Amino acid sequence: MLTPPPAPAEKPTSRCSRHSEQVCSAPAPTLHGAAADDAPPVKPLCGWKAAAKRAMDLLFASVLLVILAVPMLLIALWIRITSGSPIFHRQVRVGLRGKCFTILKFRTMRNDAEEDTGPVWAQSNDPRCTQAGAVLRSTNLDELPQLFNVLRGEMSLVGPRPERPFFVRQFTADRPLYAQRHVVKGGITGRAQIQGLRGRTCPEARLQHDLHYIRNWSLGRDLRILLRTPFVLIAERYDRRNRS
Repeated sequence: MLTPPPAPAEKPTSRCSRHSEQVCSAPAPTLHGAAADDAPPVKPLCGWKAAAKRAMDLLFASVLLVILAVPMLLIALWIRITSGSPIFHRQVRVGLRGKCFTILKFRTMRNDAEEDTGPVWAQSNDPRCTQAGAVLRSTNLDELPQLFNVLRGEMSLVGPRPERPFFVRQFTADRPLYAQRHVVKGGITGRAQIQGLRGRTCPEARLQHDLHYIRNWSLGRDLRILLRTPFVLIAERYDRRNRS
């Protein structure tokens, strides 16, 4: 089985200037039980709920890593041959209770991709992508190493997608409720993602889906999100091909 390199020690993050780029020009959709200024704060999962979610994470992540071990090794070899080292891309994200952790991905961009620009969101047909990276991103296979983050207890299979500290500060300044996403662990997939809200999409819409997920959490909902995720990814890829 592929073994990830040890995560580097966490470094304190300095305050960054506000990112001026507008990513959401339309109001987010209204959801039943979703985010609202007068809505009660969301509560973390406790007791049997937290234990059941963690047990499902451990079981599913372990099984998936066994099944995907050979494909992941082949991907690692492909990256090494076509663009050298490192194979993994490590990035600081904000997780449970606002604590930073190092997320693992297969590297899809050049090593100097953000030296001149600083933190920026990925975009379609990103010129910074490597040959292998363009394929891995379009198929979301670059996310597979996050199964190790799940085993470590830093992430869950299902939950709000964890963001980088730079963007968390930006979004929280504009939307104070954004911090409530951190009462649960970030996920590899989530309610917002199966609604097509991935990457460069409206933060307000994603926030509403995330808070709705937390308020209405159940093990069955997690299972349904997990089962829907591959079909959503396939449908999105098919749509992209039709548009191109």
